[in-house]
Amino acid sequence: MSSMNYKQCVISVMDTISDPDISFDEKGISNYYYDYKKAENDQVFVGVPGQEKLDEIAQKIKDAGKSEQYDCIMGLSGGVDSTYVAYLSKQLGLRPLAVHFDNGWNSELSVMNIENIVNKLGLDLFTYVINWEEFKDLQLSYLKASVVDIEAITDHAIFATLYRLAGEKNIRYILSGTNVQTENTLPKSWIFPKTDHINIQSIHKKFGTVPLKTFPFMDAKVKRYYQQVKGVKSISVLNYVDYNKQAVKEIIQKELGWQDYGGKHYESIWTRFYQGYILPTKFKIDKRKAHLSDLIFGGQITKAAALAELEKPIYDAVQQKIDFEFVLKKLGLSESEFDDIMKIPRRSHYDFDYEKPIDLRYPILKPFKILYRKLFPVK
Repeated sequence: MSSMNYKQCVISVMDTISDPDISFDEKGISNYYYDYKKAENDQVFVGVPGQEKLDEIAQKIKDAGKSEQYDCIMGLSGGVDSTYVAYLSKQLGLRPLAVHFDNGWNSELSVMNIENIVNKLGLDLFTYVINWEEFKDLQLSYLKASVVDIEAITDHAIFATLYRLAGEKNIRYILSGTNVQTENTLPKSWIFPKTDHINIQSIHKKFGTVPLKTFPFMDAKVKRYYQQVKGVKSISVLNYVDYNKQAVKEIIQKELGWQDYGGKHYESIWTRFYQGYILPTKFKIDKRKAHLSDLIFGGQITKAAALAELEKPIYDAVQQKIDFEFVLKKLGLSESEFDDIMKIPRRSHYDFDYEKPIDLRYPILKPFKILYRKLFPVK
């Protein structure tokens, strides 16, 4: 993109680089600011109202799980969000089962952080270890497919594992670390729906070689049976507190002995390499812009501070070299093979099969969908 066509939001650091969907109003404010403010207004509750709602939710969770070993379940990666969810769960007097998804890319620091968290909070920890040969084949498939959201397979498997375990153990509530304050902003062209099992299967069918016999798909059974029949619900608890990123880091460092990774989701070596090297090198995407913009929108940092942060290298040069060699060795790729993959033109996830709306998959149901919308219009 030429400098003549470049434009940056006057409030945030979101810009036109690798974002075809960004738009600006007459003041130069991007759509992401308005999207954030709407989400904040609709979903975020702080102060006394937030605490009252959170206490009410906690009581519902306790009542629903009073006869079970656990009254809720949560994913625990060792990152800031999941660590604070774990901390809040104990502050609320809940009895969570912590679930760690081990996809083979844990850093040593993440292992230590998780150990400190469960020990200091007295949590029961269930670790789901993925079949490495299957998962490696999936990651290689996504690299060869040249689609942008390679992390979709990890997120997909985490969601599926949480719902399955919740259903098996009669747990009604999943405590989620997703939140408006720090991760509302993310261009659609940078990601793909995490629950789309059809897209994963389609990409793997094209490029994979190892049968996916054990990969935890979030298929129709998980989505409908566990959610609708078993009544499993996900609660974004961080939307009910004043979630100031720096203040939260100080709390978990003091209370849980947590140590910082230096980047969002950098508890995973793969995520660090993906966000620090693959995304900016191949796709010209710097995810720091989105994360910093959320902090600007929420008043946690200034735009000047965000711009100063973006001036810093996205990846420590020494760490990048170490990670580069480690990733290639773990995936069984030579440097020339990886270079060839990086040169493949970007492809859309929609170039492969994907989960379409039910009336498109089953046209016979379309009249019923139209009738349903007439009887139950969206208000």
